[in-house]
Amino acid sequence: MVEELERLATQTGLLARLGFAEPTRAAELLDAVDAAGLAPSPELLTDLGQAADPDLALRALHRLLQTGDTLPTLATVLQTDPSARRRLALVLGASSALGDHLAAHPMSWTALCTPSDRAPTWLARRLALLDAIAKPDGDRESALVSAYRDALLDIAARDLAGEADVVQVGAELADLAAATLEAALALARAEVGPQADRCKLAVIGMGKCGGRELNYVSDIDVVFVAEPVGETGDDEALRVATRLAGALIRLCAPIWQVDAALRPEGKSGPLVRTLASHLAYYQRWAKTWEFQALLKARPVAGDLELGRAYVAAVTPLVWQAADREHFVEDVQAMRRRVEENIPEKLAGREIKLGRGGLRDVEFAVQLLQLVHGRTDESLRSPHTLTALRALAAGGYVGRADARDLDEAYRFLRTLEHRLQLFRLRRTHSLPTDDTELRRLGRALGFRRDPVGELQAAYAKCTHLVRRLHEKLFYRPLLSAVARLGEDDARLAPQAAVRRLAALGYADPQAALRHIEALTAGVSRRAAIQRTLLPVLLGWFADAPDPDAGLLAFRRLSDALGDTPWYLRFLRDEGAAAQHLARILATSRYAVDLLARAPESVAMLADSPGEGPYQLRPRRGEELRAELLAAVRRHDDPTVAVDVARGLRRRELFRIACADILGLLDVTAVGEALTDITEAILDAVLDVVSRAMPQQARLVRLAVIGMGRLGGREQGYGSDADVLFVHEPLPGTDDAPAAAAAHEIANELRRLLARPAPEPPVEVDADLRPEGRQGPLTRSLESFLTYYERWSEIWEAQALLKARVVAGDRELGERFISAIDPIRFPAGGIDAAAAREIRRIKARVEKERLPRGTDPALHTKLGRGGLADIEWTAQFLQLQHAHRIPTLRTTSTLGALHAAAQAQVIDPADASTLADAWQLVTKVRNALVLVRGRPTDTIPTVLRDLVGVARLVGYAASQPGDFLDLYRRVTRRARAVVERVFYP
Repeated sequence: MVEELERLATQTGLLARLGFAEPTRAAELLDAVDAAGLAPSPELLTDLGQAADPDLALRALHRLLQTGDTLPTLATVLQTDPSARRRLALVLGASSALGDHLAAHPMSWTALCTPSDRAPTWLARRLALLDAIAKPDGDRESALVSAYRDALLDIAARDLAGEADVVQVGAELADLAAATLEAALALARAEVGPQADRCKLAVIGMGKCGGRELNYVSDIDVVFVAEPVGETGDDEALRVATRLAGALIRLCAPIWQVDAALRPEGKSGPLVRTLASHLAYYQRWAKTWEFQALLKARPVAGDLELGRAYVAAVTPLVWQAADREHFVEDVQAMRRRVEENIPEKLAGREIKLGRGGLRDVEFAVQLLQLVHGRTDESLRSPHTLTALRALAAGGYVGRADARDLDEAYRFLRTLEHRLQLFRLRRTHSLPTDDTELRRLGRALGFRRDPVGELQAAYAKCTHLVRRLHEKLFYRPLLSAVARLGEDDARLAPQAAVRRLAALGYADPQAALRHIEALTAGVSRRAAIQRTLLPVLLGWFADAPDPDAGLLAFRRLSDALGDTPWYLRFLRDEGAAAQHLARILATSRYAVDLLARAPESVAMLADSPGEGPYQLRPRRGEELRAELLAAVRRHDDPTVAVDVARGLRRRELFRIACADILGLLDVTAVGEALTDITEAILDAVLDVVSRAMPQQARLVRLAVIGMGRLGGREQGYGSDADVLFVHEPLPGTDDAPAAAAAHEIANELRRLLARPAPEPPVEVDADLRPEGRQGPLTRSLESFLTYYERWSEIWEAQALLKARVVAGDRELGERFISAIDPIRFPAGGIDAAAAREIRRIKARVEKERLPRGTDPALHTKLGRGGLADIEWTAQFLQLQHAHRIPTLRTTSTLGALHAAAQAQVIDPADASTLADAWQLVTKVRNALVLVRGRPTDTIPTVLRDLVGVARLVGYAASQPGDFLDLYRRVTRRARAVVERVFYP
């Protein structure tokens, strides 16, 4: 008794280690198996332990051995054929339904003995099923079901044993379904009798059956096509064909449902149509989803010649579907509707229809096929993974993305197969019960923690699929390509020239040469360019200068084309390609910045819901920290400053792109440009101080921003107007300190303006006392002495913009406090000072406006231009800031707002001036963006005028409307200036 207990304990421990959930019960069953005549060898136990559910496998084996006549032969095979033994164990442990089938049909286990290299062909399956129903005795319908299960047993065994991958399994299941449909049609013809010969009937496989990627339990989607034979009329032929189709559906019902709902008009339409009737429907009334469904159409049973004629007739319609209006949007909307209809309790568990499920892969692949397959026949495969490989090979999908999708799709398909195989029921939802999850996890090869590993793998897979689905399925490029005509999408030379001319390219032949250079050859780079260019050409044409845009794109592609990320980025990153096209064909300024560092194009990366998030201007503190850290890594001051200027160029490109794309208003642009100027002044001052340690030990230096820099209103063409204020350090005499400060300030200006590939920063100190004739830097005391004794009213006006921007902050703030009485004089300015300001302003208007310039179109000195508005705001500050603290601001808009609040100007007049200032400033920035260099006059050249108008918000066809607006706004502003500044 003790020995028996010890044996049982040892055996149960072994069984537990092998994966049996109920080792004690398993030990008892093994004794029963042994008593039945099959010794439980270690090999048998190992094979049972490899099953998804070892306990289920052992119970099913015990049932099978109790069926009498099978025992001797089965026992022998299990002892001598390792392959058959392993297959049997794996099938019995994965599928209770197939275990029941074997118990009911004991001799069917012989299907497991097929050599792995001799998988039955579709024809063999067909003949086997036809042979099964041809026997004169017995129930033919039951024979069909039994023969189908035997074939399914063979497929499942090789699937579970790893002898066929998921693609092969899907193909074999589809072939088995086709053979079953053929056999059922034979039975149907026998039922109908001689009348069946009056028609030809073809069964067209759709969906997964048509694509040869069927799962174990699925509806078999079909379409029926019939034609009369001989002199039979259409009506009679359709009547007979409908009887045949109905009988076929009924005969297959015990195996799976034959679903003909994909036929024209769906369930409301006739079950069977002639080929002509099908075509008439698809040509007139078919919806977008019906063409998507036809992508998988394949003749699977019945009259195959008729079936092939059907496919040949509808195929051209499939590849014209993307030409339909809103095609891409319709497909996307259909996918969203499918998701919305998933019950909440199944969210996260729906393998087929849920987020990150099989449909996400299939819809993405099919949409790409339908859009790009119009011109690329290599994409026209009904099989998902074959089409995905073709999309990757053609450059329409990134190779890494295609590889990830392929692996994910195989995992999800295998998961679906294992899930359905258990009970042979149509299900696509992950179970919630841990026992079922354990069996499912083990069926997929997870052994350490089947439940946890399965859930983690599924979550990771669905997250990956959803990310790639959204990346591919919703990319703007798809909608743009779908809107192209077939000739346009192919980029054929003659069609390209015609299209380029029609789109507005000034030199279509030159543009064609660029296109040919970009798309020549068979490289992957050329393939992706052939996908991008048809769309980019239209986007360039939507911008002011398409020829310049295409040329810039070619240069950019030449610079970056060999990098692994560039073309992939344009193809995959949301609206990046569209943004780039607009920038290249709009702004010579941005193109010049990009030419120096083409990799900056990566800033255009798009994020769902956020747009091009990298184009948001960075905060001043961040820029200062980055530039200081960058320059301190270099001992050579020239190298350090070049690095700082390179970082500034990157930020200028960021700001320019955001401006062109309408992401920043004019105030934000001015502030962002000011921040980068302040940051580089601080960084280069640090460089010079480290390069001149002797001078830096003698003096403190502050940089005071003036003009547009002080007002945080810089434009793309603005200089950095500054004053340099110094103070000797303790123990240093004034003269050495002044000389040291001069050397530092002069070197700062030299390094920032030095000829170099990066854009210069012109540091202008001409607003200092005595202008260019005076010393470059002064001490705080010297500044105050000058302002108290000799300064003129215009200098007090200039000081209204003074603000500390770099260097010694404490010294700078003392300077600002010291000049407040000068720029905000007690009691305001007297009448003489007011007259002097008006006299200077009138002289500026008269003498500085370029000869021959239309005053109405000069943004700085023209009527209602920046000078008019800013002098008026500053005039109010000089008059009233001594008593109105809110007027003590360096901002033009801030001053106007404060003046209106304080009722020193009519709020309506202030609003008129503010609106004009914003418009004129935006136009002035647009002039630099379009022309690539600073200019103050609105151009008369149509191309440049259109570019400026577009940046201000007008369409290409509305430059006249833009000019009307500009004249109207500035005319109103001038009227206010006449009332307020020239009363």
